[in-house]
Amino acid sequence: MLRLKAILTFTAALAFAAASYSARNFRGYDPAAFPVPVVNPPFQPAPWAFSIWGLIFLALIVQAGFGLFRRADDAVWDAPRWPLLLSMALGASWLAVAMQAPVLATVQIWIMAALALAALARVPKGAEFALRAAPIGLYAGWLTAATMVATGTVLVGYGLLPLGLASWVVLAAAVIVGLAVTARLAPGAAYPAGVIWALIGILAVNTENPALVAGAEVAILALGVTAWVRRAG
Repeated sequence: MLRLKAILTFTAALAFAAASYSARNFRGYDPAAFPVPVVNPPFQPAPWAFSIWGLIFLALIVQAGFGLFRRADDAVWDAPRWPLLLSMALGASWLAVAMQAPVLATVQIWIMAALALAALARVPKGAEFALRAAPIGLYAGWLTAATMVATGTVLVGYGLLPLGLASWVVLAAAVIVGLAVTARLAPGAAYPAGVIWALIGILAVNTENPALVAGAEVAILALGVTAWVRRAG
């Protein structure tokens, strides 16, 4: 059973990367999909920030491959596999859904993020912790921010929040979850790094909004300090 899960995890990582690169120019929901078009919202990271997906895919594939070929029957490596492979399996179809049904895609990314965080929480401390936790952490960290961005876009697109307020809600939600996970799980540097990268991307597109820039800078500092204090031994 352990080997089967290792095979499925590696397969899910490959499928996730392959499906995502088939629509690699995706940079957010189609504004025309909403009653109130949402064009370049200030809480969406700069386009270059999405390049982190290349590193995430590579890290997940390497980790899953090492887990399959070198640690297939290791219970420690097996601990996070179920939620991780389910998250990646959902991720393989996410872009296709996002281009057609943003609300459904937002529900889907919430489930993906929850499963990624569950996988991260199940990574035992000890030998090879960084190798086991870092790929999952980077993935879960970016998803933490991406989930809030998707939710903010839907709320603005259906007229439930004004754009300015939504920017602060997205920023605050990503930081609160990021701080809570970092403080509670001590997941290593990769998880807060994923959140911080998204915040840097948001900061980059809001240089003319000093208040939002200051908020992002404080959030980045808070995450960095928390990660340092709770760094894994």
